[in-house]
Amino acid sequence: METKELEAYLWGAANILRGLIDAADFKQYIFPLLFFKRISDLWDEEYQQALADSSGDLTYAEFSEQHRFQIPKGCHWEDIRKKTTNVGAALQKAFNSIEKANFEMLHDVFGDAQWTNKRRMSDEKMLDLIEHFSKFKLTVAEVPHDIMGEGYEYLIKKFADDSGHTAAEFYTNRTVVKLMTMITDPQQGESVYDPTCGSGGILLGSALHVKEQGKEYRTLKLYGQELNLITSAIARINMFMHNVDEFLIVQGDTLDNPQILENDELKQFDVVMANPPYSVKRWNQTKFANDPFSTAYHGKPKAKFRKKRNVVSAWRFIPRCRGRHSPQDD
Repeated sequence: METKELEAYLWGAANILRGLIDAADFKQYIFPLLFFKRISDLWDEEYQQALADSSGDLTYAEFSEQHRFQIPKGCHWEDIRKKTTNVGAALQKAFNSIEKANFEMLHDVFGDAQWTNKRRMSDEKMLDLIEHFSKFKLTVAEVPHDIMGEGYEYLIKKFADDSGHTAAEFYTNRTVVKLMTMITDPQQGESVYDPTCGSGGILLGSALHVKEQGKEYRTLKLYGQELNLITSAIARINMFMHNVDEFLIVQGDTLDNPQILENDELKQFDVVMANPPYSVKRWNQTKFANDPFSTAYHGKPKAKFRKKRNVVSAWRFIPRCRGRHSPQDD
């Protein structure tokens, strides 16, 4: 599938929901369904390859070792496609089972959308979405990882454009991301951290930066934390869609409860980049000033901010000199 064809196909799913729910809520339904379709098709593709390798051994083809993700019995895309009633409940059950079967990689990855709320999403509309996504096979052979990743990023940007003022909560303009990665210049084997990672664009930008240099981008160790559950799930799916496995993205408030630790201390990284939520007016100043990691060693900001002008929400931190300038310049 060509990129433009994939983009039109993906955006067609959003048009099915238009007028039914707010545009800002499209992502919590479409991204999980898209990921569900992708991993189901990948499982089928791996199954067929295992059959070919084993001269038709059905048991061998079902071994968990043959599959990147495990799809429990009755939880495949085609199983849900056969449903005509209570489709949302069947989807929710399938999502829960897949998350449990792949807990280390996929826990909470499908978010917390109201799949069983028929007033919000009827069986008919759910079936329309499922049939739309069923038009094409999303195997690696049909849609390679780089094309799938580009299509997913396209969808993130389109949802950001439709979301208006809420877009900055999960999307950073990719030209800004490109500039940030050029400044920090992450290299293969290094660790990269984004404490407010949104949909994961900055972390992926680091991987693409290394890939564009012809180096092994999958040796990067990517870390992120995101407050919003849906957005953190979107970020993790974004990594999988780009065939990136070496990452850790957690959900939670980075100031109140930083979760990426090492030896009971805040983990340190080679490169740190972020688009902080400058628009947040209130935050827990007292807890931040007294946190066990002493992150307020430079003092504490005011408890309430008033934004006076628009600013470019980007900063960078290089924790060690690369030999291009003196430590005093830092």
